[in-house]
Amino acid sequence: MRITQGTFSYLPDLDDEQITAQVRYCLDNNWPLSVEFTDDPHPRNFLWEMWELPMFDMNDASAVLFEINRCREAHPDHYVRLNGYDRTLGRQTTALSFIVNRPAVEPGFRLEREEGPDRQVRYALHAYATDSPEGERYRK
Repeated sequence: MRITQGTFSYLPDLDDEQITAQVRYCLDNNWPLSVEFTDDPHPRNFLWEMWELPMFDMNDASAVLFEINRCREAHPDHYVRLNGYDRTLGRQTTALSFIVNRPAVEPGFRLEREEGPDRQVRYALHAYATDSPEGERYRK
């Protein structure tokens, strides 16, 4: 199963040259960038761990790619994403977000169904990755 979150999630993974082009687009639009990572990509888990500090004053696309690669090296079995923030409205608005690293094996999710009173049916997603403890979820 392939996790589909972010702008380019239905496309094949972007290579470093394509990522650099997207970084340049963000910098051309004066969007600060940040790098985040997680081993639990549940759709409702939108608060991923921040890698270093957001790059508010960064103007060099190669420096941003350097930080992405540092995060990839430190967390090779995690999801890593790049976020670009549009601050023109006076608040932090995510303008662009896409995954730049994935674990080699993505176990996926299962749909859990629970029947309640009065024929109510509730559904929940369960990430197979969370069956293992944090830090060991993608090691096989």
